[in-house]
Amino acid sequence: MRQLFLQSMEMRLNKYLSACGVCSRREADRLIEAGKVTVNGAPASVGQIVEEQDEVLVDGVPVSRTDQEVFLAVNKPRGVVVTTDRTWGDPLLEDLVDCPERVFAVGRLDKDSEGLILMTNNGEASNRIQKARGYHEKEYVVTVDRHITDTFLEKMGKGVWLEALHRKTRPCKVSGIDEHRFDIILTEGMNRQIRRMCETFGYHVTKLKRIRVMNIELGDLPEGAWRYLTKEEAAQLRKMAEKRVSYGGRSQNQ
Repeated sequence: MRQLFLQSMEMRLNKYLSACGVCSRREADRLIEAGKVTVNGAPASVGQIVEEQDEVLVDGVPVSRTDQEVFLAVNKPRGVVVTTDRTWGDPLLEDLVDCPERVFAVGRLDKDSEGLILMTNNGEASNRIQKARGYHEKEYVVTVDRHITDTFLEKMGKGVWLEALHRKTRPCKVSGIDEHRFDIILTEGMNRQIRRMCETFGYHVTKLKRIRVMNIELGDLPEGAWRYLTKEEAAQLRKMAEKRVSYGGRSQNQ
């Protein structure tokens, strides 16, 4: 087994696995806790520091860093899970993608939701895109079980107190499409946020589809299919993820 060399002398293990395109940092911690990661033949621990001479394996397979940056757009179907955990037998996002590069999802899209999700092997870019302080836009088309009113749309747009999370959502852009569908653009990503927001006002989400992440649109990409981002799309995505954002009178630095 070949030794793996880091670009810097020391790095946290979860960051290293992310940089190698194995998974996100959060998912890396889950893999470590599950005993699937070893360093120099010994079980790894969460928060462990690795150095340039260390050998890192995931499920017995060596991992290494690559200089080739990859970004994908995937149209996730409903029922597909964005995780590496096969415990429950659910179809996984990675099963849809047969590209030769090792990539992981940028953020989450819950099992009952569908639409656009990005994948990459660039851990730093993934972290920048996901950080709430970047105010990066994600757009959804939402279908609910009741007639949509102007009052409902107005209240959704002003921000909603979510009792289960003990937090209020940021103000967002909301517009009606028809009697049961609306478009919403968020700049944050709380757990099941849109569903919880709707439930606050007595609405139940029957379909939730993400159609855009920042500058990347789902377009006519078929369900279950994926594509590489163009060089222009990837360059603009990186630029947007890195730039300083002014919002609400304050300057935000991603």
